[in-house]
Amino acid sequence: MVKTRLCIVTHTFLPHVGGIEKVVNEQSKRLLHKNYAPVVVTNRIETPKHYAVDGVPVECYESFNIGFRLGIPYSIPTIPSLPIFTKSVKNAKIIHAHGHPYLTTLLAGKLAKFYNKPFVLTQHNTFIDYNNIFDQVELVNDISVGKQNLNAADKIITISNATKNYVLRLGANPNKVKVIYNGVDLTRFCPRTDKKLELRQKIGIPKEAVVVLTVRRLVYKNGIDTLLDCASIAVKKNPNIVFLVAGKGPDLENVRLQVAQRRITANFRLAGFVGDADLPGYYNLADLFVLPSKSGEGLPLVALEAMACGLPVIATNVGGIGEVPVAEFGRLIPPDEPERLAEAILELAMSGYGSQKAELRARVEERFSWDTNIEQLTEIYEELI
Repeated sequence: MVKTRLCIVTHTFLPHVGGIEKVVNEQSKRLLHKNYAPVVVTNRIETPKHYAVDGVPVECYESFNIGFRLGIPYSIPTIPSLPIFTKSVKNAKIIHAHGHPYLTTLLAGKLAKFYNKPFVLTQHNTFIDYNNIFDQVELVNDISVGKQNLNAADKIITISNATKNYVLRLGANPNKVKVIYNGVDLTRFCPRTDKKLELRQKIGIPKEAVVVLTVRRLVYKNGIDTLLDCASIAVKKNPNIVFLVAGKGPDLENVRLQVAQRRITANFRLAGFVGDADLPGYYNLADLFVLPSKSGEGLPLVALEAMACGLPVIATNVGGIGEVPVAEFGRLIPPDEPERLAEAILELAMSGYGSQKAELRARVEERFSWDTNIEQLTEIYEELI
């Protein structure tokens, strides 16, 4: 049987790490086994022009990567990239772009219309608050590039109801919008209590410590300043708490300086970038997971991964985070309130956080499966072909 050719357009892809990159990877490698032949078209960032990830071919275009150093991954494709887009769109039966604000999505949508191909758009995040001039830039981009992309799409997928409401406010046709929750790799991300002490010993964390993990790019919108303030409060009241931060970003050196100035070096560990293969181990050496985001969360994969490993999650109530079972097993806190975040961490650290691991895991298995995600996605493809 001839496979259906699928062109997936994303502004960044693996080995560049991020939520959208993970979703595209998880979906594309599964689509290979569903009678689809996906090709990912993405920005070239220190990669060959052509490579493959999990059997999925990747075609790269050249671009101006404006804002990447500031934690704003916005790429502008160069004129020589046009033949790559044209060939990929022309050869495909369906075009699926990720992210409404990108010029690459705009180009893919225009070409899809020109060649009369179905155009699917997935929107991942809600509005991102940068707390500076970029807020206005984002607003202008939303009502120009973003609205064009939403209007051009034959179907709009959002990963949460919060994201759905965001695109509806921008004028998306409600009849085109469908919510499909992200999944989690339940085989890789699972409780492994037998490895906890071994993993802690490996990175030098005391076995008796209460480890509060976060997996974040170190940028303003992800609330690293809130986490630092929270940690300064929490460790004074419970010196046995160790905050472990997995991730890097443009604010890394400033965070190092802040940790030293606050004299919390022993209780605030910066692990740096942690590869995807090692992430399950970090979840399993921890006791709690914290997500201190300020804005922009659609449905954070790291929260799903943590809960799949049996970790209670303490998160700020922004975007779609409230649509996963955080409040049932952990805590939802307003953003930018480090005192309340510290209070919730201290409370869970004292109350015994491991008693509901099995129940938490079962809830994640029930609601956040990649198999269900792919089933709903392919239904949309078949509807449009």
